[in-house]
Amino acid sequence: MLTRKIELLVGVFLLSGLLAFCVLVFNVANVKVKSNAQTYTLVAEFNNIGGLKVRSPVKVGGVVVGRVTDVTLDSHKLVPVVTLTMDKRFDKFPETSSLAILTSGLLGEQFIGLTPGFMDDDISMLADGDKVHDTRGALILEDLIGQLLYSMSSKDK
Repeated sequence: MLTRKIELLVGVFLLSGLLAFCVLVFNVANVKVKSNAQTYTLVAEFNNIGGLKVRSPVKVGGVVVGRVTDVTLDSHKLVPVVTLTMDKRFDKFPETSSLAILTSGLLGEQFIGLTPGFMDDDISMLADGDKVHDTRGALILEDLIGQLLYSMSSKDK
């Protein structure tokens, strides 16, 4: 009887450890489990998305307001198309807002920075399914180093 009780306690301990591990994984990956009823979708085209991935955050001044849900290639224009899912609480961005692909730190993860545009009586707010036209692609570190080396070598001549 004592052995059975110990086995049961060990089983409960292992299950609670597994549950704690799953919670830790979700927190580290910054995954929120909630319904899609409180979101809206935006679409944007970029000339270069660098290392942007699905589930990358969309931030305004460091605050996460949405996530990247899809990255595809437009078959006609041959440019990357990024689909964003924005939190419905943040639905007051004017259509003059701009998106830029930024990097956390020097070699950190890439995310989308949303800069709110100017407000005017003629300007409407971004809504579900709208396209953001003002976009800036990712800065590629290798390209910048190459330009620096090229400019330094042209000065030597």
